[in-house]
Amino acid sequence: MRFRHPDGSLVHLSYCTNVHPAETLDGVLAQLRAYCEPVRRRLGRERLGIGLWLAHEAAHTLDTDPAALATLREALRSSGLEVVTLNGFPYRGFGADRVKYRVYQPDWTTAERQDHTAALARVLAALLPDDEPEGAISTLPLAWRTPFPPEARASSLARLTDLSGTLDRLQETTGRSVRLALEPEPGCVVETTTQAVDVLTGPGAPPPHRVGVCVDTCHLATAFEDPDEAIPGLTAAGVPIVKAQLSAALHADEPDQPGVRAALAEFAEPRFLHQTRERAAAGPEGVLARDDLDEALTGPEPLPARGPWRVHHHIPLNAHPAPPLASTLPVLHRVLTHLVGGPAPLTRHLEVETYTWEVLPRALRPTDPDELANGIAAELAVARDLLLSLGLKEEA
Repeated sequence: MRFRHPDGSLVHLSYCTNVHPAETLDGVLAQLRAYCEPVRRRLGRERLGIGLWLAHEAAHTLDTDPAALATLREALRSSGLEVVTLNGFPYRGFGADRVKYRVYQPDWTTAERQDHTAALARVLAALLPDDEPEGAISTLPLAWRTPFPPEARASSLARLTDLSGTLDRLQETTGRSVRLALEPEPGCVVETTTQAVDVLTGPGAPPPHRVGVCVDTCHLATAFEDPDEAIPGLTAAGVPIVKAQLSAALHADEPDQPGVRAALAEFAEPRFLHQTRERAAAGPEGVLARDDLDEALTGPEPLPARGPWRVHHHIPLNAHPAPPLASTLPVLHRVLTHLVGGPAPLTRHLEVETYTWEVLPRALRPTDPDELANGIAAELAVARDLLLSLGLKEEA
């Protein structure tokens, strides 16, 4: 979906296809037919943006086989779909029965991560619409936090700098600019926007014209970051906001209450990691952390539950959990106000990313592909209405 900002800038809104992951090109093509095109039709749009997730095998095929790339381009065109951004965070296996910590491998210390991201960039440059010269790729924030010694940080930044040169050369040969966005996530080396500033402006930082941040509003809310400080902090430091992922976290005001704990336990599941944070005091040092929700509730060292909790469990924008729980949708609205509500947009790439539909509690979980398409379309409608409320105009 395309929107025009009051300053004349074109702003893209898409949804991320990691909600129905596929490892191969055939699987990606099936996604377009089974989900993406039906979502577009439900929204009544002639054109819909999608943020493709391409697993390593699919990306390699598209990067090395011109015929395969042409097949995907034609499938997108015939389905009324366009691609201006890729989700380069998961490498493979995002549809496995158990993902958890595996999603952070390979990390930015490895050649595999650099080569995969370079392949994604070449594919994206070839998929961009004819009237859009710039694309964005979100990626993991260097690595999971342990183990990560100083030499690992140095090697990761060196790889990002080297990749920046690859992206420069790609623009020279194709006329298309592809930028990379580190996505701060709870538990990672770069967990907050403050840490992103430290990494992207400190010694060895990659060039800012190629590497910035992806602001994921679920991750930001889970870390109890204040949007009124986080977004201005990035811009004041000169860190570009290359992309934003629009999503909501799970919130509980009174996690010490038995009914609240029972409701939270329904969101604990074995597939994805659900980092949990407790607001214990003011400031970043006042946030207590556990790596997963079940660990926070009943682990050997559970969180004390004396302050509110937020959980990295992507809650659909249109599907609010029942009381006593809530979502952090108000945080998303405040972030969007900063991103596109000012005199000029801070980013032109917005992506709804709720990949947890199939692991939600049964009351919120779709039961078939039609219900999932309905839910995704409803999420995009919520995001569209927020953008319209901020003065953007939807284009055909």
